[in-house]
Amino acid sequence: MEFEKIDCNNKTVAIVSSDNKVITDVDSALDLLMSANYEAGTKHIVVDKKLITEDFFILSSGLAGEVLQKYINYGGKIAIYGDFSHYTSKPLKDFIFESNKGKDVFFVATKEEAVQKLTEII
Repeated sequence: MEFEKIDCNNKTVAIVSSDNKVITDVDSALDLLMSANYEAGTKHIVVDKKLITEDFFILSSGLAGEVLQKYINYGGKIAIYGDFSHYTSKPLKDFIFESNKGKDVFFVATKEEAVQKLTEII
């Protein structure tokens, strides 16, 4: 796992790259947050959805809620980018819609949009 550090609008984000999934459970998600904080000096993370286990996107598994609550509790923000159009679950689509209206968790199409969301001046 590696981090590309981006500074924009006086904010720093860490773009994650890896050959393996980086979020497979709550512990790995917390490891990711703490590693980004230690290695890139930020708790603002940009991650490709390919690097997240599919269970995360099955809301009934509880993984997404648990991970995102931990991130918020620890002051982390995350933007997940990729193609979400193939998901047919209405609860997941609603979850993505509501998350994107907030200020801590974002689901967007591109890495550039993810960086923008985490560095916007609000």
